[in-house]
Amino acid sequence: MKLYNTLTRQKEEFVPINGNQVKMYSCGPTVYNYAHIGNLRTYVFMDILRRTLKYNGYELLNVMNITDVGHLVSDEDEGEDKMVKGAREQKKTPWEIAEYYTDVFMEDIAALNIGRPEIIPKATDHIKEMISFVEGLLEKGYAYETSDGIYFDISKFDGYGKLSRLNLEEQMAGARVEVNDEKRHPADFALWKKAPKEHIMQWESPWGMGYPGWHIECSAMGRKYLGDRFDIHTGGVDHIPVHHENEIAQSEALLGEPAVNFWLHGEFMMVNNGKMSKSLGNTYTIANIKERGYNPLAFRYMCLNAHYRNKLNFTWDVMQASQVSYDRFIEGALQHKEGTAEIPDDVQTSFLTEFEDAINDDLNIPKALGIAWNMVRYPEKSKDIYELLLKMDDVFGLGIKYAEQKSAEEPELDAEIERLIEERQQARKEKNWKLSDEIRDKLKEMGIELQDTPQGVKWKRI
Repeated sequence: MKLYNTLTRQKEEFVPINGNQVKMYSCGPTVYNYAHIGNLRTYVFMDILRRTLKYNGYELLNVMNITDVGHLVSDEDEGEDKMVKGAREQKKTPWEIAEYYTDVFMEDIAALNIGRPEIIPKATDHIKEMISFVEGLLEKGYAYETSDGIYFDISKFDGYGKLSRLNLEEQMAGARVEVNDEKRHPADFALWKKAPKEHIMQWESPWGMGYPGWHIECSAMGRKYLGDRFDIHTGGVDHIPVHHENEIAQSEALLGEPAVNFWLHGEFMMVNNGKMSKSLGNTYTIANIKERGYNPLAFRYMCLNAHYRNKLNFTWDVMQASQVSYDRFIEGALQHKEGTAEIPDDVQTSFLTEFEDAINDDLNIPKALGIAWNMVRYPEKSKDIYELLLKMDDVFGLGIKYAEQKSAEEPELDAEIERLIEERQQARKEKNWKLSDEIRDKLKEMGIELQDTPQGVKWKRI
């Protein structure tokens, strides 16, 4: 199995540190608002990696944090805490905000068939570990105190910039006017922030009341649950230049050696070939996908059609095409379930070998999916093909096994379409054929085609 290591900028053979066990840390959500589909693409990537490791027989211990304090509105050390801002805007406490959006996030990843990591720790439950980590950095001379907090001194760490390949001299030359003149270097980052009395979230520390910096959270929780050194760290490409660069600096400074062997990053999702941004109103959520009548697994299918290291462009036309392709894929797979044709062993072996070569080549899922499509289109219907597709779906996570129960033709509908279908059913009971036909035509204009069957009404998207 080969994986692309962002640290070395090349594919490397993956060999776990400790026998058959793989220890992996994944940067989790900051739970101040709904996760948008760009965020969720990163967790689909995390899930595909989890599934591929398990497919290869590895025993997996995966930690994904919940950031419920310390992440400022800038990914650096500017502005206010996202949790505090969210609480003020939504007129709730940060704890209420965190609980609500954590629950929604868990529902979203369940809808996308993303497996839950084995350990999901909350930042606010690990303040003690973070304080201990900061104390260690101070003792080793890598950190210093100012009037507003404890900062990491990047000049003391020779390897700073090695993940993002930053040129710090150029960065200094182009740096904006620094708002904190107590910092020794503009890129020095906060390990602990001293809190004013009115700040909502704060804890006792050796430096007075305060709260942790965002970056220290992952290093402290990763170390607690995975040990001083672990195999893989995942996240989005937006984490490379700041968050993960700072994680590397503080962890290696404390430990005196690398903490992570492989750094893996998922690329951005674009919207209409542009940036996804709240200000542009295009940060769609899983709820938006459901409201339009699409199956969240069709969005997952869309994600699988692009390599995790390539940008993926989202449009509603692409979403519609993905729904159609997803439905056809599931229907085609199910057609093989009762097939009686016997497929030669060498043909089956060839399909499986090609599939395994693809997934183990830095998670080349688009290629693997193409191989699965070749099987779906196999001219003879065979239960052998169906069983192979089920095996492959352990990696894809598209829900072939449960498709008959959940019916691939029945993603959740929005309330308006459900209401119209119910009204038409009532009209048919009352033998009001004129109203029934009018509603059928209206639904067709909305892209929903009805089929009246002995088992009841069915629908499909057109």
